[in-house]
Amino acid sequence: MSEDVKHDEDAIDPKDIEAVTDETLEHDPSEAENEQNPANEHMEAVRTRINELAAKAKTDEGLTEEETKERAELREEFLENFRNSFRSQIEMLQVYDDDGNEVTPEKVKQIQRDKGLRDD
Repeated sequence: MSEDVKHDEDAIDPKDIEAVTDETLEHDPSEAENEQNPANEHMEAVRTRINELAAKAKTDEGLTEEETKERAELREEFLENFRNSFRSQIEMLQVYDDDGNEVTPEKVKQIQRDKGLRDD
């Protein structure tokens, strides 16, 4: 250690820091994600209902006409949400080559410019 280094007398000694483990966390991080975004809860409910209808469709009872219509509507809502989410992720994407040069496709760059996410 160099003599030029100044020591902060108020610095925290690493030995005094208690390790954070799963047991010390008061909540499940995935629960916090859902609490922060009600849309996640809604889409989870949509997915659950789609699965319930799919399971019922495989039984001898099958689906009623109303349930078949509900399933189609829920599937469309789920796919629309998936597409929007995927599009958003792609639009925020920046691609770099091995040398560190940005090689993001021009189409994505233009979308980012149009949304005010890029200055160049």
